[in-house]
Amino acid sequence: MSVFNTDTTQNMWYLSFNSFKGEIPKELADLPDLRYLYLHENRLTGRLPPELGTLQNLRHLDAGNNHLVGTIRELIRIEGCFPSLRNLYLNNNYFTGGIPAQLANLSSLEILYLSYNKMSGVIPASVAHIPKLTYLYLDHNQFSGRIPEPFYKHPFLKEMYIEGNAFRPGVNPIGLHKVLEVSDSEFLV
Repeated sequence: MSVFNTDTTQNMWYLSFNSFKGEIPKELADLPDLRYLYLHENRLTGRLPPELGTLQNLRHLDAGNNHLVGTIRELIRIEGCFPSLRNLYLNNNYFTGGIPAQLANLSSLEILYLSYNKMSGVIPASVAHIPKLTYLYLDHNQFSGRIPEPFYKHPFLKEMYIEGNAFRPGVNPIGLHKVLEVSDSEFLV
């Protein structure tokens, strides 16, 4: 995928459903006014460039349904990254590793969609402290351990999908969530 020679003040790029192949160019980070980046439903490979985190105005990043690899830690390794990001869709890729505690630094995040990857480890309690988190999709990965108690007390969390993982018993279905999906989970005793 190559970056098109275009006006750098454009604030939305909708490049989805194009069968683009190759890696996501780090030059997209040279578009300072970019607010919405839609890359889903392509055949993109490689890692998400961490340089995208320097986009001060980026609110929506959708790179779901591709063939991306790497870890979330690699993406958010730059301090102060993604200061305006509200929606992060990385579902249906090949991301591995765990959810880093630093993800809680994305204080504007409302939607986190990591379903259908190959992620593992425990869910850090710090993620439950993202103040505006409303929708959390972690289903169909390889997460384990228990769901931290702060998730059940989050004032804005409406939906939390965790099925298709290997969590331990102790998932508390009673909380403020409108939807808590735990079906098809292999609870370890």
